[in-house]
Amino acid sequence: MKKLLCIVFASFLFVSCFKSKNETQTKPSEILSEAQAKAVGMSDFRLSYIDTMLNKAVTDNIIPGAVVLVSRHGKIVYHKAFGMADNTSKKKLQESDIFRIASQSKAITSTAVMMLWEEGKFNLDDPISKYIPEFKDEQVLDTFNESDSSYVTKPSKKQITIRNLLTHTSGIGYGVIDGDHRFNKLYNKAGIIDLFTTKDISIEDNIKKLAKLPLHHNPGEKFTYSEGLDVLGYFIEIVSGIPFDEFLKTRIFEPLGMHDTQFYLSESKYNRLVCVQTKEDDKWIKYPVTFYDTDYPIKGAKRFFSGGAGLTSTAKDYATFLQMYLNKGELNGNRLLSRTTVETILTNQIPYISEAIEAVHGLAFGLVDKKTHDLGGAASEGTFVWGGYFNTTYFADPKEGVIGVLLKQTQRINGDDTSNKFRKLVMQSVND
Repeated sequence: MKKLLCIVFASFLFVSCFKSKNETQTKPSEILSEAQAKAVGMSDFRLSYIDTMLNKAVTDNIIPGAVVLVSRHGKIVYHKAFGMADNTSKKKLQESDIFRIASQSKAITSTAVMMLWEEGKFNLDDPISKYIPEFKDEQVLDTFNESDSSYVTKPSKKQITIRNLLTHTSGIGYGVIDGDHRFNKLYNKAGIIDLFTTKDISIEDNIKKLAKLPLHHNPGEKFTYSEGLDVLGYFIEIVSGIPFDEFLKTRIFEPLGMHDTQFYLSESKYNRLVCVQTKEDDKWIKYPVTFYDTDYPIKGAKRFFSGGAGLTSTAKDYATFLQMYLNKGELNGNRLLSRTTVETILTNQIPYISEAIEAVHGLAFGLVDKKTHDLGGAASEGTFVWGGYFNTTYFADPKEGVIGVLLKQTQRINGDDTSNKFRKLVMQSVND
């Protein structure tokens, strides 16, 4: 009996050790931490070109200020603040200040969608009407009467799929910021919330109204920058059974340690929110209330969760999110996505939708293709990029392990080329 127990115990240890080795064979990555540039093959001297550019832009009154973060191989080598968070009150920018990241929200929403896809909740080529019935029997705009905004439609040849919504090929557009004035009028007349609001409205209410409006074109025919990620925010609620904001908090932000990323700020963080500014008589002033109030993150009903444009964050938090992708879906022992799913997300999906569309977009980001890389200054082929309505921008280069985040808060200004120069200045700092 004693001998039998020894054999059983030894077998248990063998199985336990084998299991433990299997589960820990991939060493968890570390959270973003600071390091000397030279330790990760970058040049401090060359990174200082960013200082020169942004100091000049502030001095020349091109921008009021900016926060910048650069990392390589999971190490932050450059993190600085320039200029003012609010010129009227003479409040200086801090590295930890919070920005409205607008369309940088899209990649986070897309990530949430793909996490649910991994769980087998749906197929990417499912019609969205399977989950949101209001999108059944979609129509495409045919003719439009300028005098009274009345219109005639024709039936859509295809149904909108989840893949279409992720890649801006659904035919849904935007309202106020849409390039087609007909849709400006249609969305306004229907009371569609484009981006941000202090009004007491839910994403469910907004998306059900949006579903009744005509499309720009048949799904899959063109790339039209789209409110489709707001549709997917509501879709996430339906599929997960969890409020959208709560899903992002518990499934993405908390696991990644993104404690300063949210839709609406708690009162303790109000003083860290950067003012949106514009110029009047060559002086920086707070951007006025237009079709939205820029104070939406700290006032109003605080219940509209825009998957395409509503989040607020910091440079370090967003770099943390991007690092998870460079780590192929994992950070600090928390795996959000599998390596294989990340590969799919970072593959140009447009050719599989239509050979006629000239766009380079994966399932969460815009992508740098070979031609763009070859022309120079855009980082490696496969780099993923995007930006936001208030002039924020980012990129992550998987080949070089480099992340760059540049956050500003401006609207309706001219002459700001800092975002265009930023990626080039980061990549010329690679020194190995």
